[in-house]
Amino acid sequence: MRVCDLRNKQVINACDCKILGCVVDIDFDECTGCIKALIVPGPGRLCGLFGRDIEYIIPFKCVRCIGPDAVLVDCNIEKITHKCI
Repeated sequence: MRVCDLRNKQVINACDCKILGCVVDIDFDECTGCIKALIVPGPGRLCGLFGRDIEYIIPFKCVRCIGPDAVLVDCNIEKITHKCI
């Protein structure tokens, strides 16, 4: 699987069966080339017109399954939320 194949796949949290959003970017280790985290934008403000307050940085160790349409993760949302600046 290529990194571009991960883009635009829905991310679903197995803990509460909530759809977090779609993968828009990844964080990887430059030395080893291994993926460190998936980056998913959080919910938009006022129908998505005024940007986003948070984004989810999901460690790759939390990824349980990558399917043809979705990525299943198992993580605590409060611990992975990152404030956007």
